[in-house]
Order: sequence, then C-alpha cells, then structure tokens
Amino acid sequence: MRKDVVVLAAVTTVSTVVAAALLVRQWKRRSEQRWRHAQRILRKFARECATPVPKLWQIADDLVTEMQSGLTSSESSLQMLPSCLASLPTGDEKGLYYGINLRGTNFIIVQARLGGRNEPPVSRLAGRNEPISDLYRQEIQIPPNIIEGSSQELFDWITVELGKFISMHSEGLQGGEKNLGFTVSPTIGEVAASKETAIKWKDSLFGDAEGNKLLNEINLALEKHGVDKQVFALVDDTIGILAGGRYYSKESVAAVTLGMGTNAAYVESASVVKWPDQAPKPEEIAINIQWGNFRSSHLPITEFDTSLDAESSNPGSQIFEKLISGTYLGEAVRRVLLKMAQESSLFGDRVPPKLAIPYLLRSPDMAAMHQDTSEDYEVIDEKLTEIFGINNSTTMARELVAEVCDVVAERGARLVGAGIVGIVKKLGRLSNRISIITVEGGVYEHYRVFRNYLHSSVWEMLGNELSDNVIIEHSHGGSGASSIFIAASQP
Repeated sequence: MRKDVVVLAAVTTVSTVVAAALLVRQWKRRSEQRWRHAQRILRKFARECATPVPKLWQIADDLVTEMQSGLTSSESSLQMLPSCLASLPTGDEKGLYYGINLRGTNFIIVQARLGGRNEPPVSRLAGRNEPISDLYRQEIQIPPNIIEGSSQELFDWITVELGKFISMHSEGLQGGEKNLGFTVSPTIGEVAASKETAIKWKDSLFGDAEGNKLLNEINLALEKHGVDKQVFALVDDTIGILAGGRYYSKESVAAVTLGMGTNAAYVESASVVKWPDQAPKPEEIAINIQWGNFRSSHLPITEFDTSLDAESSNPGSQIFEKLISGTYLGEAVRRVLLKMAQESSLFGDRVPPKLAIPYLLRSPDMAAMHQDTSEDYEVIDEKLTEIFGINNSTTMARELVAEVCDVVAERGARLVGAGIVGIVKKLGRLSNRISIITVEGGVYEHYRVFRNYLHSSVWEMLGNELSDNVIIEHSHGGSGASSIFIAASQP
C-alpha cells in the first residue's frame, strides 16, 4: 500500500513538473510571438517612413514647383506671402533696439544693442562694436481674459508691460531707437485654431486692411501709454529670423523655424513677386512660404499619420508640419507604441491607460528617450513611468521605444533637409553660390540626433562637391531676438 502511494506521489510530481514546463514553454512561445509581432509593426512603420535620397529629391522638386506656382497663381499648397518690410538689414545698423515676439499664450520682450557686422576686426577683438550685445529678454504670460478679449485690449496690456521693461533696463520710456520690432511666431496659428482669440493671426500680418488696422492699434497703444516707440510692420517670426541671418551675412538667403510649429522664409527677387502698385518696390523681398501646408504625393505618410491628421483640429491641412514639427513628433511615437501595446502586449497584458491619451508624449521627452545612451535605457524607463505610468517595461521593450523614436525623428529631419535643398534649388544657388540657412527653434537647438539627421540628409542629397555650398546655422541672439533685427532694418 505504501509503495502504491509513493508511486502515485511520484507520478503526480512528474505530471506537475511536466505541466509547469509546458506552461513555461507556452509562455515563452507566446512572448516570442508577441515580440516578433511588435518587430513586424516596427519594420513596416520604418519601411513606410523611409526617405532614400531619390525620394528626398522628388520632395525637393515638388517644393520648388509649389513655390513657383504660389508666386504666380493661387493653385498651390503654399501661400508664398510677400512680407511688408521695406528692406532687410545690411549689417551696418547700430543702436539700442527693442522688440516683441508674440507667441501662443505668451510674448517675449527683448532689448539688444547692435554694433554692426562691418566694423574692423581689431575693434571687435578689443571688446567694442560686437554685432549684438547688452541682450536682455523677458517672457510674459498673457492672461486668458486678455487673449480672448479685443485686439486693442491685448495691445494695451502688452504696451504696459513693455513700458515696465524699458524703464527697468534704461533711463525712462524714451531709451533706445524709436523703431520697435514686432514678430509673431507660428504657434499663434495653433492657438487661434483652437479658440476664439483677439486676432485672426494667419490672415492679418501682411499689409492687408486688417493688418493695417492692427498696426494702427499697436501704435495707438504705444502713444496712449507714453512709450516712445513705433511699429512699422507686423511680421512672421520666420521673416525676423531671416532678417537676423541677413544682418550677419549677405549670403543668408533663407530661414526655418523648427519648434512646436514650423515655417520657412527666403529672399526672392522682386521681379517675380506681385506687389501693390501704390507701394515702392524693393530690389528683393522676403517671402513667407508657410511651408507647414506643403503637400506632395511623395511624402512618406503612414496609417499613424493619417489617423493623427483625421483626429486633429485641422484635418487635411498642415500635412508637412504634422510630419516635422515638435507638436506632432511625440504624438506619432505614442500612436505606434499604442498599437504595439494593443497587438503585441509590449508593456504587459494590460494596455497602459495613459498610453491612449493624445499628445501626452511631448517632443522634449521623446528627445530625451531617443538620446538615452545608458546600458539599460534608464532614461526611457524613467520617462515611461513618469508619463505613461509604465513601471514594468523590459530592456527589450525600451530598446524598441528608442527605435520608434529614431524612425520618427529621422524621417522628420530628412524631410526638413529636403525642404532646405528645395529652397536653395529654387534660388538657383546649389552649384555656384554659398547659401546660409538660419534655423531657430527648440527641436533644432535641443534635439541633437534630429539636428544631425537634418545635416546629414543635405550632405547625402548634394554630395561632397555641392554640400559645402549650403551652410545651416543656428539663429543669432536666441528666442525673440528676431524682432530686434526687424526694428533695425526699418527706415
């Protein structure tokens, strides 16, 4: 009897071990299947995002075609808006200037002294006549009731804050040159699209009746509050960045903003630009391309981009912006990770609820994860926990997150590179002239891998012989400084 019991116990133990082994084997097989499915999602996404050099040239050529069409007709995805600036800086401008850069829900006041870039080198080495010095800036949040009020209320409020700033940094409200620069950043459009605001910014910056009305309101506010300044033009910030580049070099021919929003501007011969008959026509004109709305059949658009666009506040528009700007880079990554979590249990059997929240992953956090060089992807682990509440990710899952970030960033950066090459090609400067492109914005400044991909794409497209002709450099003076160069360039 005892022998039978021992045999039965042994059989039971063996059966339990076998069953456990089978369960472990099934779990491993299921895990491997899920992992392979996650990798298939990644590979498919990477293929659809691929930007080989021939495709980049197709996109650059399409941009050239759209630019030409926009200058001559309305049959273009690009607005190609001539700026109302009388002139661009020559580099000879000197003096103490003030400027305002108006953004979505805040603005920056800037003070800077320009010393002229054409001074003899000796004087610069001696510490005098630097191109830009005495630089001060202050960022100020705009109260919601002011944003949603009238344009006159907004300008009155801004003018009061400007007066305080000038009094703090100079003797009285009459300090510095009379010209006041006023630039508006691309992010203004996103705020205007999402709520009722004091000004319909996209339609009011370029010398039309509404733009002139706003200009009068700004100058009335300055006079009313005793601030001895005058604004000559409301200018898109990208035009201001172009003006800053031109102050430093005559070969600076284009500018790109690459932050939460994006835009591009360039210098065009006045002979090909429609200009009001009553206004004196300059020799060259700064053109606001509004390239966020650029469309091309060759753009690498995936299912994730399609759903992102369909669920956005402006479906069907700003397609190029949704592929390259900081507002959307992290969102594209989030959508890919969500699909992996749903279909391959990338972060466990339960899909993390926060992973389904749109725009929760911001581009600075995406950049931090992408640029994580630690052995076990510790930064990615921290960000997944902090943003999505994912605290059980494996090293393999974190590696996959880094790869998704890489695909999204590389695609975006290379598309920007194609856009830059397209602008230079439109100007006919690829083979025979040095062209300086000034870039401003947090994505370019702080996202090192993105910046490297951008530069390498231009080199790949142009090769050793021509790539030295296109110089991409960061803007001068930092955030808001574009308004200073606008002030200095006006008569």
